Amino acid sequence: MIRLTVPGKVDVIRTLLALDGALVRGALSLVLAAEADISVVAELDRGAALPALIKAQRPDVAVIDLDLVGSAGAAGCPMLVLVDQRRARRLHRVLVPGRPLGVLGSDVAPGRLLEGVRRLSRGESVIDVDLVRAALARESPLSARETQILDLTAAGAPVVEVARALGLAPGTVRNHLGRITRKVGARTRVEAVRVAHEAGWI
Repeated sequence: MIRLTVPGKVDVIRTLLALDGALVRGALSLVLAAEADISVVAELDRGAALPALIKAQRPDVAVIDLDLVGSAGAAGCPMLVLVDQRRARRLHRVLVPGRPLGVLGSDVAPGRLLEGVRRLSRGESVIDVDLVRAALARESPLSARETQILDLTAAGAPVVEVARALGLAPGTVRNHLGRITRKVGARTRVEAVRVAHEAGWI
């Protein structure tokens, strides 16, 4: 779903919302739009259309789910990324050289989010210290190679494709997946992907 609104005045902070879940996105849109200096110029709930929408609307700030950062990373818009604390290990995905950094917890209070939008629009970074602590505290049990394999597996690649992409034998990939499953305390590969994803290891 994509909803556009008429662009606000020049001195208003033009804000785009890219968040999963109509209820959360709608509530946040109301909070932002109630501010005299903030205008919500577009909303969407999926990543495929995000780069084109940012290019067309030219928002000053995009408030965005962590999962959509990959879609918007090259779009040239400061991003205020909302991150579930359980997935804090994935904070490296929000780093874009040369741009102010905005990272807040997904359960942040409305006032803190409004402050974050305003600060980002001024070129200032916004960092949630609790998220940084969580990222440092949740060490991944996976090696770099195991992380690569599980990342590709999570994306839907079968064993043969994972092996080809990494220059490994299929049997080696299967052995790695077995070790990964045991390391994360899962029973199946699907469960291993879920556990690692929720922990922010992939």
